[in-house]
Amino acid sequence: MGTAIDTNGKSYSRTLLVILLLVGTFCTVLNQTILSTAYPTLMKAFDVSTSTVQWLTTGFLLVNGIMIPISAWLLSTISSKWLYIGAMSTFLLGTVLCWSAVSFPMLLIGRLIQAVGVGISMPLLQTLMLTIFPANKRGTAMGLAGIVIGLAPAIGPTLSGWVIDNWTWRDLFGMIIPIVAVVVIASFWIMHSVLETRKEPLDLISVALSTIGFGSMLYGFSSVGDDGWGSTLVLSTLAIGFVFVGLFVWRQLTMENPFLNFRVYKSREFTVSAILSSVVNMAMVGVEMVIPLYLQMVKGMSAFHSGLTLLAGALMMGIMSPITGRAFDRFGARRLSIMGMFLLTVGTLPFVWITKDTSTLYIVLLYALRMFGIAMVMMPATTAGMNALPLNMISHGTAVNNTQRQVASSVGTAILISVLTNVTKGQMPAKHVLTTNPLSYANGAINATLSGYHAAFWIAVGFCLLALVVAFFMKGSHRSVHLADEDSETAKTTQGGAA
Repeated sequence: MGTAIDTNGKSYSRTLLVILLLVGTFCTVLNQTILSTAYPTLMKAFDVSTSTVQWLTTGFLLVNGIMIPISAWLLSTISSKWLYIGAMSTFLLGTVLCWSAVSFPMLLIGRLIQAVGVGISMPLLQTLMLTIFPANKRGTAMGLAGIVIGLAPAIGPTLSGWVIDNWTWRDLFGMIIPIVAVVVIASFWIMHSVLETRKEPLDLISVALSTIGFGSMLYGFSSVGDDGWGSTLVLSTLAIGFVFVGLFVWRQLTMENPFLNFRVYKSREFTVSAILSSVVNMAMVGVEMVIPLYLQMVKGMSAFHSGLTLLAGALMMGIMSPITGRAFDRFGARRLSIMGMFLLTVGTLPFVWITKDTSTLYIVLLYALRMFGIAMVMMPATTAGMNALPLNMISHGTAVNNTQRQVASSVGTAILISVLTNVTKGQMPAKHVLTTNPLSYANGAINATLSGYHAAFWIAVGFCLLALVVAFFMKGSHRSVHLADEDSETAKTTQGGAA
């Protein structure tokens, strides 16, 4: 990767900077899912209910989702070096607070502080990787970023189960503290300011509209699984969310210097890639939640073993992300996206017919095939969209893309879990059968549960088919507007020399 020059004219090691970014952001993104199998332990430790402990993830994702739109303004006004140090220090503070928590409120506050750091570090990673590499190497760069963004959340449940079985819940946070502390200290020497900044006042009205809008929307969708679509809470928070997001978008489109620039959607290539990556995320995150439920509730697996079943798929994502990044630099996003979506659809369809006797190995292989397909689509599609934007719009494009993906993940999970719940309830045998014929009731209950999973997986197949259609609208070229400009300038110089 060699050396490069920062905005102050000083040389720096691009290799060391990328390693620092990847290690630090891996630690932060890992925390999105690291508590998923630790809930029973935490409920016992703090004597709280399931709905209360769920806030450790719901609250984390809410704050994370609120911070992502703000990241575009932060990236354009604060030196990337000090922004990264600030984000990682904030995350470190939250992690120490979680590790030392003596009450549930203290643990929750620590999680919310962590989420602020994650909401900045993830968009910062993507923006820096797109900026410090030339246009024809961006696929490789984003492939490396894909290891962090795809692999870290995927191994969270497995790692969590293993740590809980062998040590204590505090070690989930304790093992991260020294790594993040080293990253923060090393950042003072290795991290450099590589993004141009300018003084822009913070539009507090935009912050308020964004926070209320995206916060309400994400909360509404995350509540569907417990409360259902007919819940007053769900409908009211979704309505508030849509109204405030609408006002936020309208304000951004009428401002001269928008807080978050939605004009990135004027680029057809960016819009298509954003839709594709969002629908893929819906297919990925929703199924990631449904499969462990099936493994635990139908096949009777422990939380750790259900997480272990998904580990091969997570590793597949980590291995394939850099490979598909290089393939993007050679072949472009269209062929990769079509092939990836075909594999994702083929890997999802058999889940529609799973039974309580389906082989665990079969589940492992199908899930690995799904993650192989996702690795072929996610980062190549994102990179193609970013390549269609001018350099000064990349931070906005990253923030818009991540925000859209976050909302899509919540929507996809809400739809799958609600379909699963409603179909299961609708086909459950009558209560009186439990006393008159217990064996028949037990058999009927298993069949009803399986029908719920089948219906949820049919929805996931629908997401896959929708994304497959969108993939055909991707452009075949992997060349960015910047690379085209460079080629144009080279051609002019050559012609001038020949003359």
